[in-house]
Amino acid sequence: MPNLTDTSEDLALKAAHFANSTSRHIFLTGKAGTGKTTFLQTLAASTHKSHLIVAPTGIAALNAGGVTIHSQFLLPLGTFVPGASIPPDSPGRFYDTKFLVTRQPLNSIRKQVLREIELLIIDEVSMLRADVLDAVDQRLRSARRQMNVPFGGVQLLLIGDLFQLPPIVKDYEWTVLSKYYPTPHFFSSLALKKGGFVYIELDKVFRQSDDTFITILNNLRNNMCTQADIDALNKRYVDAKEYPENTVTLTTHNNQANAINRESLAALEAKTHTYTANISGDFPENIYPLPEKLELKEGAQIMFIKNDTNGNRFYNGKLAKVIALKDD
Repeated sequence: MPNLTDTSEDLALKAAHFANSTSRHIFLTGKAGTGKTTFLQTLAASTHKSHLIVAPTGIAALNAGGVTIHSQFLLPLGTFVPGASIPPDSPGRFYDTKFLVTRQPLNSIRKQVLREIELLIIDEVSMLRADVLDAVDQRLRSARRQMNVPFGGVQLLLIGDLFQLPPIVKDYEWTVLSKYYPTPHFFSSLALKKGGFVYIELDKVFRQSDDTFITILNNLRNNMCTQADIDALNKRYVDAKEYPENTVTLTTHNNQANAINRESLAALEAKTHTYTANISGDFPENIYPLPEKLELKEGAQIMFIKNDTNGNRFYNGKLAKVIALKDD
């Protein structure tokens, strides 16, 4: 366990050191804004180890600069059963190790990729189910011909925040999985339990600098909201009729946000410029990072959804205003 007095910078350096100089598995966590994504990008760019970056969902994989777990390891849709065989009369789609080997084997190129990697980085690990991680374990053991070594000897770097999105498990799936796992979370993986992991938590929030606001956010996160927190938030209440111009509205559903954006864009008198995305290869529409046709006007408020990879001109979440547009 790292020293609890270490700063986030110290802990990030220790995590990088562990990843680069040992074969120990690592779980790197921390609340929003503590630098998990920055750490991932920095380590991926600097580590001497051959590595892969994967994530449970398409959007998470896109944000991490990797691919989905299912596509990388050619996992079938369904539920992996770590036992010797699938329980009879199980509802839904279940598969086991035998199915992976005989019915959906990896081709030689995929096997070679898995044989050469030393480090597997899994982002947004809060969404990763224990059975999926055990299916990955079986793929790695088989491809690397190390059937008695967890993950075939590959080191894992697991990054995520367990206060964020949990794994999705249907009731009929859990009826079967609960016989093998105490929880559906990644840390209940049978392979990970054998391998163990180092736990490192980044605790300094870089995204906010207001200590009072950070305290309120932490209390809300931990379900420990105080009356003082509520009073402080209520002091900032503004009636909808008095909203300042270009106020950002947080919504619970994308269609609400889209409606507000369309209304705001339509209110601008400037000419509309439409830009159509160039799409190459197999790129499913459900993981497009933005609309295929993007409409913009001069004066429109925008938000960047990616960090600047060539400098520090912008970052994910930064707001800006469009001042000039060209047809290209």
